[in-house]
Amino acid sequence: MSLARDPGGVLVAGDAAELALHPVEAMTAAAVLVAVTDRAEPGVILTQRTETLRRHPGQVAFPGGRIDPGESAVEAALREAEEEIALPRAAVTLVGSVDLYRTGTGFEITPVIGVIPPDLPLVAAEAEVASVFEVPLAFVFDAANHHPGSAMWQGEERHFIEIPWNGRRIWGATAAMIVNLSRRLAWL
Repeated sequence: MSLARDPGGVLVAGDAAELALHPVEAMTAAAVLVAVTDRAEPGVILTQRTETLRRHPGQVAFPGGRIDPGESAVEAALREAEEEIALPRAAVTLVGSVDLYRTGTGFEITPVIGVIPPDLPLVAAEAEVASVFEVPLAFVFDAANHHPGSAMWQGEERHFIEIPWNGRRIWGATAAMIVNLSRRLAWL
């Protein structure tokens, strides 16, 4: 996977040929909530998707999804987090959004960062989420934990970043957004 900025400043991922199949105007707008726990050693909340989902079954992801008509990226991220893991919108202190992330599968994702109290009783929506877990932010931001990965997809080998943690595999768009955020914070 290559990471680069398009002329509009948006961070993009994937092979140039794959991204060319999805012109910007044809991308599906989506948003995810990067929920950071407010503790001495902050963590980030992630989900393990159920195996029965049509798209990305079993993968680790941020809570999130498509932006509904008339909805902002922030509203969508908060709505999706409430639907998927019962995270009350009022419990999120918004920090802001970061670089858009475009996928080769046609999504333009806005990561929305929010701080949440530690140890909230989060409940997975059974139809979409198999489990909810927290990963130390220091761990996922540490470049030593960012490993090259690859897999065959549609007859071609795809390359991506993966972050193994406690028997889970954080990879694809989720890992790339984590790496992008860690690099963005390093620039500050």
